[in-house]
Amino acid sequence: MSFVRHFFIALQFFTRIPVTGALAAWVGFSPAMLRASAAHFPGVGWVVGLLSAAVFWALMQGLPAQPATPWVAAVLSTVFSVLLTGAFHEDGLADTADGLGGGLTRERALEIMKDSRIGSYGSVALVLALLSKVAILALLAQTSAWLAVLALLGAHVTSRFMPLLVILTLPHVGDTPQSKSKPLAESISVSGLLAGLAWWLPVLALLWWLQPGAHWLGAVAGALLGLGWMWRLLHRRLQGFTGDGLGGTQQVCEIGFYLGLALAVGQGGA
Repeated sequence: MSFVRHFFIALQFFTRIPVTGALAAWVGFSPAMLRASAAHFPGVGWVVGLLSAAVFWALMQGLPAQPATPWVAAVLSTVFSVLLTGAFHEDGLADTADGLGGGLTRERALEIMKDSRIGSYGSVALVLALLSKVAILALLAQTSAWLAVLALLGAHVTSRFMPLLVILTLPHVGDTPQSKSKPLAESISVSGLLAGLAWWLPVLALLWWLQPGAHWLGAVAGALLGLGWMWRLLHRRLQGFTGDGLGGTQQVCEIGFYLGLALAVGQGGA
């Protein structure tokens, strides 16, 4: 029951899906439960990924069979996912880019990242990230609409597991009174990481079962490369992570998953 309660807290925190009424009363709330819910980031990815994949598939089936159809489906499914999550992770990416791009020192970078306004670095990062996701999804759909649907599910779950490794291996460095992440994800236990694995590993098994092939190894490798790049950046510039850094990590790993999959398919991995 604790597993389920923590999942619903994560779902409420990271999406616009309401958890209210009798369900909210049953779930309950405490700062300790909020911290424990960090392990269920990948579970939120299941919900966002399944719903976004359903939107993508419905558009591919319902729209006229034209060359632009994969692009329309990719754009609108991305719009749907952003609305569903309230652009939570995209906001983290933009703030991280502004902080690391505009702050020459660690202290200045952290100060900029707390500013709710978006700057030139954040704007460029956000536009390029959204364009990358849409373009690679459209490319995958031109190869196989089913492959793009599965990629959406796999990417949303995988990209939400990767930040758990950042939480596990780096300290939280946000300003506690003003931080958006301190109550949620200052650290994670081994049992919490195992809970995250319990969400992540089944999606890999499902992807392999629905469409077997080494291309999924390429997708995971792409996400891991994105994780490594973000981990090194956060460690070198901030000596730790912030909530915005976790959001940026999710976005980079999602793009890395799509790109790794596309490259593997291009090399005959499908």
